[in-house]
Amino acid sequence: MPKKKRSALKRIRQTRRRTTIKTLAKSAARTAVKAARAATPDALESAIKRAASALDRAAKRGAVHKNAARRGRSRLAKRAAKAKG
Repeated sequence: MPKKKRSALKRIRQTRRRTTIKTLAKSAARTAVKAARAATPDALESAIKRAASALDRAAKRGAVHKNAARRGRSRLAKRAAKAKG
């Protein structure tokens, strides 16, 4: 087995850390969106705010593409408008 250079070991550490951070951000966004979809009409407003914020944070960290986050926010807003009547 070949020896690993110090730079390669550093890249491995960086990748492991970055993967963990992005996975957590994506998971938090998904959970928030699911909660917003399942929210009752009286709790819908705050749930959508939390989900939009989680989507934006995930996009900022690169866990989700910027346009995918915007699309998710748009779909949640359409759902909220429909629920209001």
